Amino acid sequence: MSVVQRLLPRGLYGRAALILVVPIVAIQLVVSMAFIQRHYEGVTRQMTKGVAIDLEFLLEEAAQGVGLAEARAKVDAVATPLEMTVTLPAGPTAPAADKIATVDLSGGVIIETLRLQLPALVAADVTAEDGRVNLLFATSKGPMQVQLLRRRMAATNPHQLLVLMIFTSVLMTVIAYMFLRNQLKPITKLAQAADEFGKGRNVPYRPRGALEVRAAGRAFLDMRNRIERQIEQRTLMLSGVSHDLRTPLTRLRLGLSLLPQDEETRALQADVAQMERMVEEFLSFARGDALEEMTESDPGALLTAAVERAVRSGAEVRLRGIDGLPPARMRPEAVERAVDNLIANALRYGTVVEVSVQRLDRSLRIVVEDNGPGIPQERRDEAMLPFTRLDRSRDPNRGGGVGLGLSIAADIAISHGGVLRLGTSETLRGLKAELIIAQ
Repeated sequence: MSVVQRLLPRGLYGRAALILVVPIVAIQLVVSMAFIQRHYEGVTRQMTKGVAIDLEFLLEEAAQGVGLAEARAKVDAVATPLEMTVTLPAGPTAPAADKIATVDLSGGVIIETLRLQLPALVAADVTAEDGRVNLLFATSKGPMQVQLLRRRMAATNPHQLLVLMIFTSVLMTVIAYMFLRNQLKPITKLAQAADEFGKGRNVPYRPRGALEVRAAGRAFLDMRNRIERQIEQRTLMLSGVSHDLRTPLTRLRLGLSLLPQDEETRALQADVAQMERMVEEFLSFARGDALEEMTESDPGALLTAAVERAVRSGAEVRLRGIDGLPPARMRPEAVERAVDNLIANALRYGTVVEVSVQRLDRSLRIVVEDNGPGIPQERRDEAMLPFTRLDRSRDPNRGGGVGLGLSIAADIAISHGGVLRLGTSETLRGLKAELIIAQ
């Protein structure tokens, strides 16, 4: 990213304001500078011509004097009413050459006009800090130095025009920002509704704004309705499938329980149990958390219950980090199902499992670590795909899963606006699964 790109605003409000304000300010500056330059050059030229007439009269008085003393007396008599200071002959402060500041809108015009009106002008200095113009003339009585206030030849400051320009620019910018805000607010509302829907929260939204924004809002509502209808239809279908599959499995289990309990019967009972477990995992994966509502729940109590269930089955599962944990907004049954799957997956390949939780500014972070072999980094994305078992040699009839545990947890994390990350445990050296839930 270049330096210019880093300096430019990244938000829509900032970029739109930049597009709006920069042309206005640029046009104001260009027009104002051009107007000031032309207007004040003309004013300065007219004022300087008037002063040049006074200076010409002063030079004539100096030329009419018979001697230096008489010329000085005549000049002094005229200079005082004209508010000029005359030194004849010129003193050491007289300019030797023309001097003008680097940034001076009227200084060059003053010198140019004086030279055109007064050929006797030798040098002019318009850079004095006290606002005086220092002039040097060649006369028959010797060099004559004249000092006068610059405000007699140029306007001191175009403050009224500048104040009006700044006030107009600020006023137009505020008005434009108000209109811009009204146009961008519907886009922000649409982005918030889409973001909340991505986190599994259905917030009220009504399309507003310009025609294009309304069209995008209606398209979003249609998409959201189609997705909700599809989830509802899938849930209803899976409820029927669940009922249809569980009924014959129950009859099979009941029939097998009435048969003599030999090796063949126990094998068939294991097959039925495996089929029931597969059906439950399929339904859990397909059902997701569509029927649950977001609520403020206690993540500490949720994790404690999940760990206690695992401990009752004889597993070594430790829990830490739940003291003083504030409530979090989530679908508690779905999150509990995701944690159960992560713990079950950890116990399938390890013997020690550690569960921890941390509340961040905008998310809830649940970590499940084990001391198993872990998953290579290049295969972690593959491990979260549905029906994927990385260990092909394992037989699901001997206690293995059907490859849905991590997929279910990943889908629940995504439905909460979060993500499931897989890594390596720093303490147990096995797999570390991080379940991130957005808040």
